[in-house]
Amino acid sequence: MLIWMIALPVVIVIGTLVGWLMRRHGRPALRAVLAANGVLVLAGLVLFVMAVTASPSSAATLPDVAGAAAVAATAANGSALIGAAIAVAGSSIGAAIAVAYTGSAALAAMSERPELFGRAMVIVGLAEGIAIYGLIVSVILIGKA
Repeated sequence: MLIWMIALPVVIVIGTLVGWLMRRHGRPALRAVLAANGVLVLAGLVLFVMAVTASPSSAATLPDVAGAAAVAATAANGSALIGAAIAVAGSSIGAAIAVAYTGSAALAAMSERPELFGRAMVIVGLAEGIAIYGLIVSVILIGKA
């Protein structure tokens, strides 16, 4: 998390600088950006090859079976938490899209016929229920972790 807190402002500053350079200098700046991207791709490939061909470290060896069970339990807990996060994120995004469409349609219908308020709010409420289902699934997954 600390890496992201440090890297995000750096990425924003670099993006702003690149945008300014592109507006100011045009093609030469584009060539410089493409060259920097090429260098970064090569560095990434070198790191990937080093990670794939590396031998296991001494800390990676497990001395006993209890340690292996603890590592497996930790991995299962992490997977359950990631699944819970995906459930909440997916259902929230789906609910947001559903509420956007049903809410705008409900407002359009109520502008012509104000007596449709109750029905329209029920439909919008059903769209919001999608997020609650994702929350329930995440609570179940966290309970199993």
